[in-house]
Amino acid sequence: MDHLTHFEALIGEMKLEGRYRTFIEIERLAGQFPKALWHAPDGQSRHVTVWCSNDYLGMGQHPEVLAAMHETIERSGAGAGGTRNISGTNRQHVRLETELADLHGKEAALIFTSGWVANLAALGTLGRLMPGCAIFSDALNHNSMIEGIRRSGAERFIFRHNDAAHLDQLMGTVAPDRPKIVAFESVYSMDGDIAPIAAICDVAEKHGAMTYLDEVHAVGLYGDRGGGIAEREGISTRLTLIEGTLAKAFGVMGGYVAGPALLMDVIRSCADSFIFTTSLCPHLAAGALAALQHLKAHPEQRARQQQKVARLRDMLHAADLPVMDTASHILPVIIGDAHRCRQTSEMLLSEHGIYVQPINYPTVARGQERLRITPSPYHTDQQMDALVAALEEAGTRLGWRTSATAIAI
Repeated sequence: MDHLTHFEALIGEMKLEGRYRTFIEIERLAGQFPKALWHAPDGQSRHVTVWCSNDYLGMGQHPEVLAAMHETIERSGAGAGGTRNISGTNRQHVRLETELADLHGKEAALIFTSGWVANLAALGTLGRLMPGCAIFSDALNHNSMIEGIRRSGAERFIFRHNDAAHLDQLMGTVAPDRPKIVAFESVYSMDGDIAPIAAICDVAEKHGAMTYLDEVHAVGLYGDRGGGIAEREGISTRLTLIEGTLAKAFGVMGGYVAGPALLMDVIRSCADSFIFTTSLCPHLAAGALAALQHLKAHPEQRARQQQKVARLRDMLHAADLPVMDTASHILPVIIGDAHRCRQTSEMLLSEHGIYVQPINYPTVARGQERLRITPSPYHTDQQMDALVAALEEAGTRLGWRTSATAIAI
C-alpha cells in the first residue's frame, strides 16, 4: 500500500469538503480577556477579540487563580511527580476533590487530567464491571461519553435527543433486573440546549437505573454556587454521578467525577486511564481550586454573564441573523455550508479583528455548520456592536443570511 498517497488523498478530500481544520495561533494576554494577540501566517501580529473561548467566565485570567498557581509552583515545582498511586497525590489534589464533592453535594470526587478522560474512565469502568449492564445514551452525547460506553463493552441503547418518553420505551425492553446507566448532558455544547433532567431522572428511577450527568458546559455557570443545571433545578441529589471539567468555567485544565464514595473508590481502583496516567500538576489543581472557591462565593459573575448573553442574543435576533434559540450561554449562528462557514470566520478575523472558529463536520452534522459564539462577563457593548455588524456584512457578502430571526432547536 502506498501510505503517503492514501493519506494525501484523505487530507485532500477534507479540504475539498471544507472541513479541513486549521489552527489559529493566538496568544492570551493576562488581564486583557477577551482580547488576545493573533499571530497571522504572514508574520504580522494584531489584537483580536475572542468570541469562541470556553473560558466562559474569564477565570483563566483571574488574579486569585493566577496567584494560587504562582504560589504553588514556587512551593511545589512544576509536575506532580507520578501517578496518583505512586507519589502523585498532592495536597492540592485532595483539597480540590473535597471542594468538588461539596459543590455537587456528593460524598466524594475524583479528578482527572481532562473531562474527556473522566468520561472515558467512569463510564468505561462502571459499564465493564457490572455484568449484563445496559447503558442508555442521549443521541447527542459528547464523543468522550460515546468512547467510554464503547470501551465498557456494555450493551448500548441510543435514545432520541432529550426525549424522556423514548428513553422510557427503550428501558422497558430491558429485563428489570439488569444493571442500567442513563448517560446524558445538561447543556449540549453545539446547540446550547438544556436537558429535561428531572424527566430523565423520573424514567431512570422508574427502571432502577443509575444516572450519569455530564455538566461540563454548566458547572461554574448555573446554580447558586455554580454547581450546574442540576443545582439550579434543585435535583443534584437525584443524580448518581455528576461529571464536570476544570477547563471551561473554572478556566484551568482537568476533569472530575463526583458521586458516592464507593463508586469513586471503584473508579480510582479499576480505571486504567486513571491508574496509569501522571496526575494533574499541583499548580493546575491549585488554580482550579481558587476558581472553584471564588465562583462558589460570587454569583454576580454568573449573573453578569447571563446579562451579556441575553443582550447579544437580542442583538442577533434584531439583526436578522440565523441564531439558534437557546436557553443557555451558547449562541450558535448557523451558516449551513462548510466553505462559507470557514470564509466567514476568516473574514471576521482578517477584516474585523474578531475570532470565532468555524464548527464543521464531524463536530456537527453536514448542513449544520456554524459559528459558536460564547459571550463572557467581560465582552463590552462596543465589542458586541462590532461583532453583530461584522456578521451582518459577512452574511450579506457570502449569502448565508436568512429572514428568520431564530432557528428552533
